[in-house]
This record gives sequence, structure tokens and C-alpha cells, in this order.
Amino acid sequence: MLKRVRDPVEEGDGTRVLVDRVWPRGVRKADAAVDRWLKEVAPSTELRKWFGHDPERWAEFRRRYRRELADVPEALRELMALCRRGPVTLLFGARDREHNQAVVLREVLREELAAEDEPREPASPVCYADQFPQR
Repeated sequence: MLKRVRDPVEEGDGTRVLVDRVWPRGVRKADAAVDRWLKEVAPSTELRKWFGHDPERWAEFRRRYRRELADVPEALRELMALCRRGPVTLLFGARDREHNQAVVLREVLREELAAEDEPREPASPVCYADQFPQR
């Protein structure tokens, strides 16, 4: 799930993970009910400032942020492990609920989790014994 860090806590939130690089302005840590702060998965300061939550830059932001996420596999693995254990709510500080890093991060997590569920090749090679003469 996605929520602003200022949204009320709900029973079904599960693990609440803040995915901003900087602590949201005007929010006391004691009041935020954040279980984990994963700064590592947040966009770089440069990308965040360039984007400025401008919807016209959204497509390019998504592309650049996905590229940055590829550079932090350990942090993504940690977040994936949390998702496997139960509900996770990604918290963000932005006012715009549709154009922020948590939206992109949720897309990436869903794709990665879906890829884990795809059928894999059999563990052992195909047996061709019936194609050779028996001794």
C-alpha cells in the first residue's frame, strides 16, 4: 500500500516503511509510526530536485529512478523480504499522491514479486534414455 506519512495509521498497514531520503518536514518522529526508514531506496538528491514533483517530468523521473534502484539491490532485497512476510505500506512525504517515488517503487516491487512466482525450468535435465539402445 501507499500512504502519506501524515495519513492516519490503520490496522492493516502492516510494516510501515518510509521511502524518502530526508525526513518529512513538520512530522515528529515520535508521531510518524514508521517501522523502518529505508533512505537507500529513495531517489538521489539530484533526481529529487530535478523532478520537483512536476507531472510533466513524471515519465522521465520514473525511468531515471528505476535506473537508480538497480544500483541498490541490497536495499531492494530487504524491502522484498518485508513484502514476503506480510503487508507493507510505503510511506512518502510528498503532497502529490500520484507522482512520487513510492508509486514507482511499488511498481518495481510488484514486478519483482511477480517474477518470483513465474514457473521456472525443471531442476533436472530432460532424460533421453529411451532414445538410446539398451544393453
